[in-house]
Amino acid sequence: MVQSVELLLDARLDAAVRAEWAALLSAGLDSQARIRAESNRPHITLVVAQSIPPGIEGVMRERIDGTPIPVRLGGVVVFGDRHATLARLVVPSAALLELHASVFDLLAQCPGIPRHIRPGEWTPHVTLARRVSASRIGAAIVATGAGGRDLSGTSAGIRRWDGRAKHEWRVV
Repeated sequence: MVQSVELLLDARLDAAVRAEWAALLSAGLDSQARIRAESNRPHITLVVAQSIPPGIEGVMRERIDGTPIPVRLGGVVVFGDRHATLARLVVPSAALLELHASVFDLLAQCPGIPRHIRPGEWTPHVTLARRVSASRIGAAIVATGAGGRDLSGTSAGIRRWDGRAKHEWRVV
């Protein structure tokens, strides 16, 4: 299992994404809404690794300003092919890219960081559904109602997720 550092969304953006999750589920499609764990929430993954050293949170708090940054969710993006991930693209602002680079610099030596997480390779997004079959992608995009409708808000903090322990905690 993986560990990650994730940027959370403000209450309005969180609710809007959850509404898209619910719309997918109502249309009979897979959705992040199927995950009932309290820790399941819309987020932007900043870094993911096989393991992250304990105590890094203190260093993050020292180096990362917790001031909310603007977040704009753009169109729908599809990652993969036969069993794709459907997500909302996050329009990358200078503030978001700087935050990502700062967090990545702190964790760059962690084992198992995928290449697509590195600065210059990263595609910020908020996942709507995983394992959507190729034959259902069109229906899933229509069901989200996201076509041509950007959503704007701010970040609401940074959390750590430990996939092995199924545990989350606030960092900033």
